[in-house]
Amino acid sequence: MKALLREAWERFLLYLPLIFMGTLALLTYWLVRTTPPAAGPAAQRVESHDPDYFMEGFSIKTYDAGGRIKSEVFGDKARHYPDTLWLEIDGIRIRSFDDKGRLTTATAKRGLTNEDGSEVQLIGNAVVVREAELTPGTKASPRMEYRGEFLHAFMNEERVRSSKPVELLRGQDRFTADSLDFDNVDQTLQLQGRVRGTLAPGTN
Repeated sequence: MKALLREAWERFLLYLPLIFMGTLALLTYWLVRTTPPAAGPAAQRVESHDPDYFMEGFSIKTYDAGGRIKSEVFGDKARHYPDTLWLEIDGIRIRSFDDKGRLTTATAKRGLTNEDGSEVQLIGNAVVVREAELTPGTKASPRMEYRGEFLHAFMNEERVRSSKPVELLRGQDRFTADSLDFDNVDQTLQLQGRVRGTLAPGTN
């Protein structure tokens, strides 16, 4: 009798790991079936196009590495949008100086500008003026003035573009067109659409 009990006990010990593993597998299966599915990956937070701060009656100045003023932006009211990092300004007025100290001014009813003021979209009665250059020993560069309901100015590149009707005054000359792309560095002007021009005698 003792021999039979010992043999049964030894068999039980022999199959104990197998029984344990089987029980564990059944328990794991039961947990998988009864546990609710995990939530999907958290949705990425999308920045809303709502302003995160406002300004009124302000001016913003930027300076170059030598401490000289590079640009100054004035406005009646402004709203900053964190999703685009652009500043929307009512009653915008800009003064910008290039590396040679030449002045460009811009005004409009409303404007959009990036953080460093190098790119500006002017909307509503937009005017950009590049003052005449009268550096001794060089050919005089006439005063340039651009007018339109929309002007896109790239201050660092000295470029003005527009996809809407514009008026260009170059010294005493006057041009109108449906679109404009002017590069002051390369001294190239592209007027497209219905282009009309009036050239003043003796000014070219």
